[in-house]
Amino acid sequence: MFDLFRRKPRETAPPVPREGCTSFVLVVLDSCRYDTFMEAAPAEMMRLGRVERRYSYASWTAPSHYNLLMGLMPHTSPRRMFASDYYRQDFLMFNERLGSSGIEFRNLVPGLYLPPFLRDTLGYHTGAMVSLPVLNSATPVNRGFDSWRLMPKHNDMSAMLDLMVFPPGKPSFYLLNVGETHYPYALPDEPEDEWPRISGVHGVFKHLDDHVAGGKPAEGGGPSFFSEGELARLRERQIRAVGYLDGVFARMCESLPAGTWVTVTSDHGELFGEDGYFGHGPVFHEKVFEVPFVEGRIG
Repeated sequence: MFDLFRRKPRETAPPVPREGCTSFVLVVLDSCRYDTFMEAAPAEMMRLGRVERRYSYASWTAPSHYNLLMGLMPHTSPRRMFASDYYRQDFLMFNERLGSSGIEFRNLVPGLYLPPFLRDTLGYHTGAMVSLPVLNSATPVNRGFDSWRLMPKHNDMSAMLDLMVFPPGKPSFYLLNVGETHYPYALPDEPEDEWPRISGVHGVFKHLDDHVAGGKPAEGGGPSFFSEGELARLRERQIRAVGYLDGVFARMCESLPAGTWVTVTSDHGELFGEDGYFGHGPVFHEKVFEVPFVEGRIG
C-alpha cells in the first residue's frame, strides 16, 4: 500500500475517459438501520435493485462520510478474502456506476478522494447538500465540490430537490445527506415541540455543554435514559421516516437525467435499546454498523 504513494503513475495505464460518463447520485439516509429500512419496504428505492445488508466503516456521521467520499461503499464483510482484493473489486464497480471504463484505484492516488477525481479528471459538476452540522462546509469532507450546502432544516430532503441542477453537456455527482432518519426521526411538517428530545443526542454540538458547570458535569444534570416504550416508539419513527422519504425519492428520480446511477445507503445504523444502547457514535454493536445498500440506474 505505501508503495502506491512513492511510485510514479505507470505511463502505460489506460487513460480515464472524460466523455460518455453518466451522472451519479449518492443518497445517504443518516442513521438508518438495515432492518428498519426493510420493515418500511420503500418500494421506489427498492426498484433500484436488490437491497443488501452491508456494514459501515464507522459508527458516526463524519468519518463514515469521509470513507464514502473516498469511494469506499459500506462493505459486505466477506470471509476468506484479502482486503486488497475486496477493495479492488469494490472500486472497479465505479466503472458501472459512472458508465465509464478504465477507472482503477491508482487513478485516485495520491489524493484518495472521489469528488476532486470526478471533477478534475472526469469533468463532473460536483455538489453536496447535507443535513447534519458535523458535515458543514468548513469541515475537511468539503473538498473537490463545486457547491456544498448545509440545509436550513436537518429533516427536509424535499428542499434539496429544488437545488439540484444538471448542467447541460456534462455529468453531475451529488451527495445528499438526508436527516429525516436521524434522531429525532421527524418529518418536515412535524412541529418541533412534538419531537422527542434528549440533550446532545441529535447531533447539535452546541448543546453538549448544557449540563456542565465549572468545567465538570453538573450534579444530576444529565439526561435520563429512554424507557422501553419510548425506544420502541423511536424505532417506529425511523420506519415511518423511511416510508415518507420513499415518496421524496420517487420525485427526485423523475427529475434526474436519463441513465443516472443512484446509490442509496446509510452512514451507520442506530441502537434502540439493544443490550442497553441507544443511538450511535461511541458504541460498538453490530446494529450500529449494519446498513441498507441498494443501487441501480434510472431510465
